[in-house]
Amino acid sequence: MTATVTAEAARSLAEPAGRGPAAAVTETLAVAGRRLRHLRRAPGRFLGITLNPLLTMLVLGFLLEKSLVIPGSGDYREYLFAGAVVQGALAGVGPTAIAVASDVRGGVIDRFRSMPVSRGSVLFGHTLADFVVGLGGLVVVTGFGLLLGWRPHAGPAAVLAGFGLIAVFLYVMLWVGVLLGLTSRSLETISSVTPLVVTVLPFLSSAFLAPANLPSWLRTFAEWNPVSAVAQACRELWGNPVAEGSGFPAEHPVLVLALTLGTVFVLAAATALRRYRTVGT
Repeated sequence: MTATVTAEAARSLAEPAGRGPAAAVTETLAVAGRRLRHLRRAPGRFLGITLNPLLTMLVLGFLLEKSLVIPGSGDYREYLFAGAVVQGALAGVGPTAIAVASDVRGGVIDRFRSMPVSRGSVLFGHTLADFVVGLGGLVVVTGFGLLLGWRPHAGPAAVLAGFGLIAVFLYVMLWVGVLLGLTSRSLETISSVTPLVVTVLPFLSSAFLAPANLPSWLRTFAEWNPVSAVAQACRELWGNPVAEGSGFPAEHPVLVLALTLGTVFVLAAATALRRYRTVGT
């Protein structure tokens, strides 16, 4: 199935017929540049991406630290940091969905489809631009985490690998945002739903709490939650405290991460590229 989706994405980028990959790349960069210029005129969107994880680190890392059970005997602030950066990656879903939905409502998507522009370049351009913004948010959250006491206890390669996992998770979530923007063109609905995703999904995982401390009926969901897999894998790479667990997700977080993120990316990208051809018609 992955090969089928990859082939479909390649065909989408190569359309219209007769245009080579270089033209598709140029068009993708042009769309990304347009999106970045819009973001420059609306810096509040960048603030929205970074505000949630910063507030989480402040509230949980300082105000409620003594009320939370720290896994093992480690520093809770170091445990918390991985959850905060994952939450920051999730925060990109909303702005991407709103941008795509606004383009659909404003007729921008229709104009792009009437031009000799490869179909996939519009969606890839959106995700590329928001990926750059998300990486900027990740830098801000990391700097704030260092100020609050987070420290990695591993070599440079392992630390970079952890941030690489966050970057992959960020990009996959942007495609979820693209799909949401194409399927739900109501900006009010998107604005209402996405904050719940950013807030609730991390709390139903090991991002901030150990799954063992959750009610039994929530524990299984928390252990298989992709957010848990990302946070657990990053903590292991960074040498930070990890949530104790004996299940398959806790023992093989990287494998669970690859399976879940791969599935989400394939489904979201394939559905979004297919939806793009008919949206607004």
